[in-house]
Amino acid sequence: MAKEGPNWDGLLKWSLAHSDGTNPSRNLSEEDRKWFMEAVQAQTVDVVKRMKEITLVMQTPEQVLEAQGVTSADIEDMLDELQEHVESIDMANDLHSIGGLVPLLGYLKNSHSNIRAKAAEVVTTIVQNNPRSQQLVMEANGLEPLLSNFTSDPDVAVRTKALGAISSLIRHNKPGVTAFRLANGYAALRDALGSENVRFQRKALNLIHYLLHENASDCNVVSELGFPRMMMHLASSEDAEVREAALKGLLELAREETKGADGSLGEDEKLKQLLQERINGISLMSPDDLGAAREERQLVDSLWNTCYNEPSSLKEKGLLVLPGEDAPPPDVASKHFEPPLRAWAANPSTDKSPSSEKKEAPLLLGGPPPEAADIQNNSGAGEDANGQPNR
Repeated sequence: MAKEGPNWDGLLKWSLAHSDGTNPSRNLSEEDRKWFMEAVQAQTVDVVKRMKEITLVMQTPEQVLEAQGVTSADIEDMLDELQEHVESIDMANDLHSIGGLVPLLGYLKNSHSNIRAKAAEVVTTIVQNNPRSQQLVMEANGLEPLLSNFTSDPDVAVRTKALGAISSLIRHNKPGVTAFRLANGYAALRDALGSENVRFQRKALNLIHYLLHENASDCNVVSELGFPRMMMHLASSEDAEVREAALKGLLELAREETKGADGSLGEDEKLKQLLQERINGISLMSPDDLGAAREERQLVDSLWNTCYNEPSSLKEKGLLVLPGEDAPPPDVASKHFEPPLRAWAANPSTDKSPSSEKKEAPLLLGGPPPEAADIQNNSGAGEDANGQPNR
């Protein structure tokens, strides 16, 4: 059976033959140009066109889709594809202009929990580090269904995904933070801390830490809501990331000298007992576990130092900074880039006769030698080395 589609092996060989620098550049014949364009276009997806098609499906009532045999798994696969497309900030912002943002937000109220969860994932991707899309989602009232799912959805996976979307939506977004506060968001975070789901706890603690770090005045609010005691409890969690996130929140509270339920945080005997227990636990760790707990060790010591104005016993035991952790990274480049005069001054007796020593080829930091320049000129223009910005 003949192989269908473009001949990609042939395309690769053709590309290598015309870009390896061994042959002078030449103009493509019309036949070569046509063949090349057809090969590329055969595998090119018109992303905007595809997003419009997905938008039409999202705009179709759920009952109609079910009557056509479209399952919730099909919709979830479609949302997976949409999420890949909106990884690009431009595509994320274009989703609104082609009419796809509002029906996507509508999927947050879908009757299938897997679709509600996946829709929240797509929203997270759209608004992450994207002020324009954050604004568009806020204007489309997207925070409301996310808050509803976060606080009251019966499926904890949906609640967790909604919280992740809220965190991305309000991060570095003052109107979003204000709306979250007014919607009693802190009370919802307190409920999340009481969950038995570790991932849900982590996401809640991370958002709490961000909010306290950005808005010191909120420390009073969380203290009045009883957050310190809940975070002390979670700082003893079996999950290392939960422990670290809880310690970060407590450290923010301690640094702002806020008052807890039983007085200042530093005067709370429960906190001192907790920190001593963590120190004892760290002292019993294996070398591998100690290395993995580096951030926890530093957080415990910082919190102790902040509350009691003295280093923790981790420092005395040599567990705060392990051997090698404070050492600078190995210097693998200075011997190549050290100025000649400095190198000579360090080793004045190493001057040797040029005739008796084979000279090393110099490491070129400037442009290429004439021969290399000629080769580059003959091989055509180079590819742009700039990648897309990291979102």
